[in-house]
Amino acid sequence: MPTISIILDNLESIQSLLAFPDTLSEPKKRWRSAFVSIYYYRAFLSLFKTSLSKKKNTKISPSHSFIHLDLNQDNRLKTDQASLTKIDQKTLTQLVKEKNIENLQIIGGIDRLASSLKTNVESGIQGNIEDIAHRHEAFGTNTYKRPPTKSFFHFVVEAFKDLTILILLGCAVLSLVFGIKENGIKEGWYDGGSIFVAIFLVIAVSTISNFRQNRQFDKLSKVSNNIQIEVVRAGRRQQISIFEIVVGDVICLKIGDQVPADGLFLDGHSLQVDESSMTGESDHVEVNCSHPFLFSGTKVVDGYARMLVTSVGMNTIWGEMMSSISRDTNEQTPLQVRLNKLTSSIGKVGLAVAFLVLVVLLVRYFTGNTTDENGNKEFNGSSTKVDDILNAVVGFVAAAVTIVVVAIPEGLPLAVTLTLAYSMKRMMADQAMVRKLSACETMGSATTICTDKTGTLTLNKMKVTKFWLGKESFAPATYSSIAPYILELLQEGVALNTTGSVYRPTSGSEIEFSGSPTEQAILSWAVLELNMEMEQLTQSRKILYVEAFNSQKKRSGLITRRKTDNTIHVHWKGAAEMILKMCSSYYDASGIMKDLDDSEKMKFEQRIQGMAASSLRCIAFAHKQISKEDQEHDMEQKKIEEDGLTLLGLVGIKDPCRLGVKKAVEDCRNAGVNIKMITGDNVFTAKAIATECGILRFDQDMSEAVVEGIEFRNYTLEERMEKVDKICVMARSSPFDKLLMVECLKQKGHVVAVTGDGTNDAPALKEADVGLSMGIQGTEVAKESSDIVILDDNFASVATVLRWGRCVYNNIQKFIQFQLTVNVAALVINFVTAVSAGEVPLTAVQLLWVNLIMDTLGALALATEKPTEELMTKPPVGRTEPLITNIMWRNLLAQALYQIIILLTLQFKGESIFGVTEKVNDTLIFNTFVLCQVFNEFNARKLEKKNVFKGIHRNKLFLGIIAITIVLQVVMVEFLKKFAGTERLNWGQWVECIGFGIVSWPIGWIVKWIPVPKRPFLSYLNMKKMQGLRTPFSFILKRSPKLIGV
Repeated sequence: MPTISIILDNLESIQSLLAFPDTLSEPKKRWRSAFVSIYYYRAFLSLFKTSLSKKKNTKISPSHSFIHLDLNQDNRLKTDQASLTKIDQKTLTQLVKEKNIENLQIIGGIDRLASSLKTNVESGIQGNIEDIAHRHEAFGTNTYKRPPTKSFFHFVVEAFKDLTILILLGCAVLSLVFGIKENGIKEGWYDGGSIFVAIFLVIAVSTISNFRQNRQFDKLSKVSNNIQIEVVRAGRRQQISIFEIVVGDVICLKIGDQVPADGLFLDGHSLQVDESSMTGESDHVEVNCSHPFLFSGTKVVDGYARMLVTSVGMNTIWGEMMSSISRDTNEQTPLQVRLNKLTSSIGKVGLAVAFLVLVVLLVRYFTGNTTDENGNKEFNGSSTKVDDILNAVVGFVAAAVTIVVVAIPEGLPLAVTLTLAYSMKRMMADQAMVRKLSACETMGSATTICTDKTGTLTLNKMKVTKFWLGKESFAPATYSSIAPYILELLQEGVALNTTGSVYRPTSGSEIEFSGSPTEQAILSWAVLELNMEMEQLTQSRKILYVEAFNSQKKRSGLITRRKTDNTIHVHWKGAAEMILKMCSSYYDASGIMKDLDDSEKMKFEQRIQGMAASSLRCIAFAHKQISKEDQEHDMEQKKIEEDGLTLLGLVGIKDPCRLGVKKAVEDCRNAGVNIKMITGDNVFTAKAIATECGILRFDQDMSEAVVEGIEFRNYTLEERMEKVDKICVMARSSPFDKLLMVECLKQKGHVVAVTGDGTNDAPALKEADVGLSMGIQGTEVAKESSDIVILDDNFASVATVLRWGRCVYNNIQKFIQFQLTVNVAALVINFVTAVSAGEVPLTAVQLLWVNLIMDTLGALALATEKPTEELMTKPPVGRTEPLITNIMWRNLLAQALYQIIILLTLQFKGESIFGVTEKVNDTLIFNTFVLCQVFNEFNARKLEKKNVFKGIHRNKLFLGIIAITIVLQVVMVEFLKKFAGTERLNWGQWVECIGFGIVSWPIGWIVKWIPVPKRPFLSYLNMKKMQGLRTPFSFILKRSPKLIGV
């Protein structure tokens, strides 16, 4: 019985060994069955002998004892789940965190750990719903806790921190107290209460817009963090979200990938990892069987591998770190910084005017020059009540503060925020995800775009269409005439020297190929045309050393040993002309090796050029058999034989151009933006594709327009600077060449946008003014180095980003023109009337209402204009262009002057002209001022075009805001008499106000006929050239010299 009890105690292990994974092939199942039989026969025999030795005198029963092993799938699943829950997650976490190889060996190594996690190191986990759910329950999900997002209340508090709002609140409180004390609560609350309501509206609109913007950034953050990872589940390589990874998953890593979880190295070659995000150390760490620890958040910089996931989410160091870091949504773009400085400077002007107004009002009051409604002096020396004096002073202070509120164009930063948030949302729909806000506006100024070829200008759907063996070209139907030995070498070179994989479904559906588009094309060709059996080839060979492909070397190689005869072979694959240089012989179709002398090489080069001229990407395969001594020497030197190779064959891969690329290139050219194609392909393929896309013209001088990377690299600095503008295509370029070109273009004053997808593109993406990474083929390193991710890898989307960038810049300019018109008019009117008449024509509530229309509703209306085709007909805005152009000064000064003349005329002569009371006249002034802004919003839609109504029917938001503004204005004037301090107007008076407002349309039309010089206005005054924005208030801005720029 002790023997039986021991067997029962180990029943779980027996069941797990007897449970064959469905994905195992029949031969493997037979081997495993044999292994289990032998193992347990020996184990039972050992136990039986031990039992006999202990009980020599005991009589053994002749009856048979047996146990029943239930191999039912449900029971096995329950057993697996129970064993998973016994594994301590803390132990798994510490195992990787401490990098202790001894602890790993104590638990039986990676294979034993994988077995404990119910993972087959070859085929991965089962990956069904129950399996995933249980792994989530046992080890958690691959997500981390984020700091709570800022609540609505947080933005309310932020809005109240505005100093002007606090002063106005103080004035409102005092006005409320004095009003109630003087007139009783029934009538006395109007003035103070009105200011409270107006402040509430301003704060509510500001809070809601900031809150919505924050939510928008949170959504974008979730999208940008949703990385696609390649895993092996049930023997099949597939792409899943990083958030779906579970403990026990087998993950395939390649150059540029982010390690998605903590884990252990299973197998791979030349794997190097950048752990600077975790340790701060810039040196790359080599990961292999002797140092198998991989950390979440690190980046693969070389090689490829498969890893076993041991910890996910909050159980990783990266998860702990990221949970304490919140995304900064308060990122300030360069444009916002410039506008904040402008706001500050205009605020100083407003403060100066408000202070002067306050002084004038106080002086006039205390000298007895002000009268009440009945014509009596308001101040009569000591006979005036203290309450009356305080009430009057509070009113003056409220008026002065309100002037500051109106003068400070806080709508400018709001307009930038609104237009950026709006454009980011729309760009997402147009296949562009903005990672850095500043990229939106900078893209509008781009003068040059350096683009990749593969996947950006082309479809990245590759297919082998040409195959050369020796001097012959073979069609699929004639492959049977090729010597079997040559076919075997070709198949070996394809099957082993690849980062892709082949999955044959048992159901009989189509074979699946994974890897890069080039790898997929070659694997598909080898399997479907050459009848390659990849699994058989990989099992019968052992890979000894690999030199992984990267964009610098443009080739990959390996050393392999055949298990049948122990012969050692070298295989290379890569750019055809580079592999050709490494060869000294070639095979013909009969398998005969022939010398490859210079004349023969020339013929092969001509074939390569012929394929390249047909827009084919040329890939070559080469082979060499080496001795064991050579192999050991290569392994020591960590290199593979690079000379004396035999050329196996050439394949031509077709990658057709994307539809719409030619038009997108043409649109960019019409917009004054130069397009440069930088590719790793050879010069003939590059020329063919560039011509097809419209980057090169047939009549163009190719000697200046097309260069190779090495040629550009070897130019002197002066030669590069002289020729860089004329270059349209750079072929056989390395990432360093791309970086060099970006640096040259920037030195020449260009605003440069660069597309990139590889890890080595990161320096160029960072150096460029706008880095554009590819969402499909781009590595995580490239995406993190970029400002905008092009989600569909399409150049047409790059042109769309350019259009949106210009739209952002243009919308901001529209709003600045509209905003400054109101600022200039309001400041002049308030100052003149305060000095001459001793009163401000608009009450605090009325000014706050104007502020609401101008800052918030105006920003919403003008900042959400969609891009128009005319934006792509203008030249790009350079780095040194002033934000406020001469055209804008012409438009805003004309409108401001008109408003000042009309309103001052109404202020001083309105009562006599229209025969109305002072209260009605004040209402006319208020109504006319608001309606002038409403009609001027139409003028602001087009800075240069005379027809301001073009396309207005498509902007429903603009029309809606205009309608809302007019309705609210009618309510303010007609129904909120006590709140707004207005009097009802009759139909005639409304027509007069509308008439005054609508005159701004013909004025805007006439003014646009007046030509303006290109040279900025202030440069004519021989003023010092200063960076930033031009403004007429230069006497105030002497302390802020960086604001004014030419």
